[in-house]
Amino acid sequence: MSAILTVWWKEIRENLRDKRTVMSALIYAPLFGPIMFVVLINVQINREMAKAEGPLKVPVIGAQYAPNLIAALKRQGLEPQPAIAEPENAVRHRDTDVVLRIPASYGNAWNTGEPAQVELIYDASQMGTDTARERLQNMLKRYVSEQGALRLLARGISPAIATPVVVSERDQSTPQSRAGLLFGFLPYFFVIAIYIGGMYLAIDLTAGERERQSLEPLFANPVARSSILLGKLAAIGVFSFISLLLCVIGFSIAGHFMPSEKLGMSFDLGAAFVGQALLLELPLLALFAVGQTLIAAFAKTYREAQTYLGFLMILPAVPSMLMSFMPVKPAPWMYAVPLLGQQLGVSQLLRGGSVGMSEIGIALVCGFAVAFLIGLLTAQVYRSERLAISV
Repeated sequence: MSAILTVWWKEIRENLRDKRTVMSALIYAPLFGPIMFVVLINVQINREMAKAEGPLKVPVIGAQYAPNLIAALKRQGLEPQPAIAEPENAVRHRDTDVVLRIPASYGNAWNTGEPAQVELIYDASQMGTDTARERLQNMLKRYVSEQGALRLLARGISPAIATPVVVSERDQSTPQSRAGLLFGFLPYFFVIAIYIGGMYLAIDLTAGERERQSLEPLFANPVARSSILLGKLAAIGVFSFISLLLCVIGFSIAGHFMPSEKLGMSFDLGAAFVGQALLLELPLLALFAVGQTLIAAFAKTYREAQTYLGFLMILPAVPSMLMSFMPVKPAPWMYAVPLLGQQLGVSQLLRGGSVGMSEIGIALVCGFAVAFLIGLLTAQVYRSERLAISV
């Protein structure tokens, strides 16, 4: 045990002097996600709220053909803008989000009691245009509903006859669960914090030392290879855990800077969330540590190992991408799959739900079991004398 602790403290102390390792493990990996999260979400929410609550400026073509319609839309917050010559090109080139066009035949159709047509010109493929379009559509629907009711009353008919079925909606979501849907990408940031937090350390402790030819003197000491490996893995695990802890705490703090109340959401990540999230992610600390060490052992140079591990960084994103395109109903067996179990568990916690100790136990046992099997393979590689040879 003393040999393991000696190796562990040696690697911790040496890598704390390495600015690149400290920056990636303790600053970039854990804090990039929360900072980007706060900035981007705040900008997006404030921009959408401004569109939803401020005056709606829409170019109107043929406003003179429907003065009553325009007056009604103005009362709902529309600010008609001058007509433009080529509305299709305008929305395609993002000069405006939506254009309202009223044909010359509108007045005749209205006076004869026939359906009067108006056109909304927009480009659904353009991001950020939905709010303006949907707001204008709702204004028109409200006007249509009011005028339809007045026409029925003028004929002595109750407007209720035009609504044979009334749909009552009962949304079972909560402010916390709606926030969980919007912020469902958070589990990926936790996984990436673990991965990057230990990646550069794993590279330096294996491929880096191999390139510097410092592994051979280390192996020459009367210390078991397994003790050396365990000391290095423990050092990697410490850096990964600190990176994860900073990331989780960072997102917890970031939640207080979110205008989520404006969207009817609650983004409260308290101590219970932090504790359960850290517990769920623990197997990944061991899994990534042994996996990264194993891959780095096959690289002869630091840059080569960095290329391998950088390419494999996409693997932790697979569960997040799968659940984004194929939502699944959580089942106990899913917690036995590393990465998938963590994605499910943290997502459930974000929605305000709970994860039972049985599911957490499955994730811990199976995750550490997989890490142990990979660790046996890594230990076998460490026994090889070729590991210390850089050429």
